Amino acid sequence: MERLKRLEAVQDVVLEISRISASCNDIGDFLQSVHQSISRLMYAANFYVAIYDEAQNSLRFVYRVDEVDTFPDASQSFTLASPEESPTAWVILNRQPLFMTAADDEARERENREWGNGTRAQYWMGHPLLDQQRRALGAMAIQIYDKHHIYTEEDQDLFGLIAGHVSTALQNLMSVDRLEQAVKQRTAMLEHQVEERRKAESLQRALYQIAELSVFASAEDRKFSRLHQILQELMAVPNFVVALFHEDTQEFSVEYFVDEIDDDATGSRFPLGAGMTSYVVRKKQAQLINQTTLSELIQRGEIQVLGNVSAYSWIGAPLFADDRLYGVIIIQSYQPTLTYTQADLELIAFVANHVAAAFARITADEEVRQAKLELEQKNNKLNLALENLKTAQAELIGQEKLASLGRLVAGVAHEINTPLGICVTATSHMVEELSCIKKDFAEGNLKKDGLTDFLSVLDQALRITTTNIQRGADLVKSFKQVAVDQSSESIREFDMHQYLEEVLFSLQPKLKGKKFEVSLECPKGIKMKTYPGAISQIITNLITNSLLHGFEGADKGKMQIHVELDDESQGHVVLHYRDDGKGMTSAELEKLFEPFYTTKRGNGGSGLGAHIVYNLVTGPLAGQVKVKSEPGQGLQYHMKFPLHRIIHPNIATINSD
Repeated sequence: MERLKRLEAVQDVVLEISRISASCNDIGDFLQSVHQSISRLMYAANFYVAIYDEAQNSLRFVYRVDEVDTFPDASQSFTLASPEESPTAWVILNRQPLFMTAADDEARERENREWGNGTRAQYWMGHPLLDQQRRALGAMAIQIYDKHHIYTEEDQDLFGLIAGHVSTALQNLMSVDRLEQAVKQRTAMLEHQVEERRKAESLQRALYQIAELSVFASAEDRKFSRLHQILQELMAVPNFVVALFHEDTQEFSVEYFVDEIDDDATGSRFPLGAGMTSYVVRKKQAQLINQTTLSELIQRGEIQVLGNVSAYSWIGAPLFADDRLYGVIIIQSYQPTLTYTQADLELIAFVANHVAAAFARITADEEVRQAKLELEQKNNKLNLALENLKTAQAELIGQEKLASLGRLVAGVAHEINTPLGICVTATSHMVEELSCIKKDFAEGNLKKDGLTDFLSVLDQALRITTTNIQRGADLVKSFKQVAVDQSSESIREFDMHQYLEEVLFSLQPKLKGKKFEVSLECPKGIKMKTYPGAISQIITNLITNSLLHGFEGADKGKMQIHVELDDESQGHVVLHYRDDGKGMTSAELEKLFEPFYTTKRGNGGSGLGAHIVYNLVTGPLAGQVKVKSEPGQGLQYHMKFPLHRIIHPNIATINSD
């Protein structure tokens, strides 16, 4: 009957465990009910269940009741010991039940194989909790400290039976528990992520405001108070100082000052010495200094502090940009409850970089503005000098034209003197002969031979006079047209061949008595309607330059003028000029058309001849000019300009100056 009652009790316990596992969702409540059920079958004053996490190799005592020892909190996990160190670990890892008496424990101790650190029990019985794949879920253990109680083999079998049912129920509960734990962990992680994201967004917003502040700050409005407000949104900044560095005096001036203890020091100055601020400047990076760090720095002699330093935590960040020091930012705490961290240091360093960049930009803008102002002043001076130079250049070019015309007048005048002198001599001779014949006639001494001689002399004198007068008239006519053309800037129609002959005829005085030849090749019938004075001036300057520069030191030479209609560009004429003089180097050729450039400075060269040629071709004649030369190969000009110069009514004529 006792045996039957015990079996009925066991059956009731198993059914109770099944019923509880179906209706209970909390592992702790379920194991508490299991503990109560086991107590009805055997002595169970000391009972615990440990859950094993194979992935983490950790153990957690989810249920523990003990008369002597104290167990860790149910939520605490710790690494599973080796099987040689803990009977619980032995049961879990070997997946086998273990029954141990005090005598067995003492024997292990004598063999230096002592189990754990807990109080020795008279009887210890543990059974693994296994899932359907015989993977360890944990262990269930029961023990007796009192010698008056004992566990029989039937108790061991019964405990194993109950452990099997607990394992089955525990699988479902652990699944729910794991899900709940996962949900809690996920919820906690999401809450942490949300909080971190909120902090990150706040930090990003503040950093954007700082960056925006550094961009729009100006030399007049540096907005340090706004910077202080932005920092206070991210961290506690009860004490904030911004000091600017003056390189000329090696001093700092306090531009912004907020402090809980000291009086307002805005506007004050302090030198770059050996204090904390100077230490930050020497290190060229932000520094976090507390009282311990400060004491060490003072002992090493890296910082000298005059007076009492009451700050518990201090951060200084130098304002460096492109290796130029603009100042420092300082924050400090006088309260031990407010201690700045490495994250705070990094934030202040970031702010300092942006502030330094703002100062660099402001300084650069100021330097650019000043440079622009100086450049404008220099430009005004240069423009004035350029205007004066252009005026002087125009006057010199005008003078050169007049000088050229004057030289032409002198040459022609000298040339006219000869035929006029001959005419005067012939006329004087005729006057004398006429007086003689009149005297003979009056005295009656006139004879036929005398009259014949007189008529012969008169005929000869008249022919000489007529010839020289005609020559002088031709010279005057040629000079008159060329001189008028050179002094006038009007357009007229003319024959190119005829006009070039007149120009060369007017230049004969320059060539008279010399072995220099000028040849002209120009088809007849080329009708031009342009500025003849420009063409005359060009030919005059080209021949003059050849005589002065090209044939320097020579007693003979050839100059060729060749004119032709351009086949490629209809309505254009091409004028080629060349001499066989000494030529020019490439360096000299590059400067040929520059005003006042001459190789005969001080020897009659003005440096304007070629410049005037270029201006006349590209200006009044609306053409193009190219020049080629090599040392010893003479000089060649190639000019092309339209036959008919068209002047639009709304466009002023280009002056040769």
